Amino acid sequence: MREHTDPVINPETEAYWKAANDGKLLVKYCMECKEPHFYPRALCPFCMSERTEWRETAGRGRIYSFSVMRRADPVYAIAYVTLEEGVTMLTNIVDADPETLRVGQEVEVAFGAAANGQAIPLFRPPDATR
Repeated sequence: MREHTDPVINPETEAYWKAANDGKLLVKYCMECKEPHFYPRALCPFCMSERTEWRETAGRGRIYSFSVMRRADPVYAIAYVTLEEGVTMLTNIVDADPETLRVGQEVEVAFGAAANGQAIPLFRPPDATR
């Protein structure tokens, strides 16, 4: 697996990254308009409410769109994955042959490490070799 860039951790995202270190993928949920949202931020992007909370996801989703980076060594795939909870996040697909990926394919969260050791959410096909 390739090395990943260290994430920027700030007060708004600290709980997200701590949960990632524990093998959990969180999203924010608005208590006012009932919408989940991603990327982590204090205000709901739909209604601007401050009444948000963290919720753990099932860690499952589908590839919405992807691109295979063939000029990189090793070759890798970046993708937008839409989680079952409704949010879409930019991520990497791992443990898969990039030539077999397809839009709509089921994936599950798999945590990799950034250069500084911080766990970061990645995704892989459910039948991938672990």
